[in-house]
Amino acid sequence: MTGSEATAAVEWLLSVAPDPEACRAEWERNPRGIALLPAGERWDVLIIPAELGYPTLDVLTRLIDRPGPVLTDFGDARMGFFVPPGTVERWLGTGVRGAGSGTWIVVPCPGSGRTTGGTRWLIPPDGSGTLNDPALLELALHEAAALMAGDIGDGLV
Repeated sequence: MTGSEATAAVEWLLSVAPDPEACRAEWERNPRGIALLPAGERWDVLIIPAELGYPTLDVLTRLIDRPGPVLTDFGDARMGFFVPPGTVERWLGTGVRGAGSGTWIVVPCPGSGRTTGGTRWLIPPDGSGTLNDPALLELALHEAAALMAGDIGDGLV
């Protein structure tokens, strides 16, 4: 991630912070480089167990050049796919949790270079507002689940 990409990503994330300067200070002050940001305004987050999330991300990256932002948590147990606001309200899926309006998520500072083993970006935001398409994400989830179950050989790609 270049410096200008990181700056654009930071500004995009800060655009939802109730106090952008306090959020920036928290990123700088917190040894893990994380802060809390509200979901539901510019994005929702679909939270998937990592054992399904990593194969889903693999399928997604074969379908499109660059997916929207994706986080992984402290223990690599869960992954969060950033999707358009309102997606969580409409999403039906076993084992998928959501962070939408009225919730907050732990967000690392993009481009900080900190690798403390905490929450980190697998796909950082690009600063333009690109998000994961819910229909494409659902397709990737289904394909990943089928691949894991051994129900399909080569899959869609």
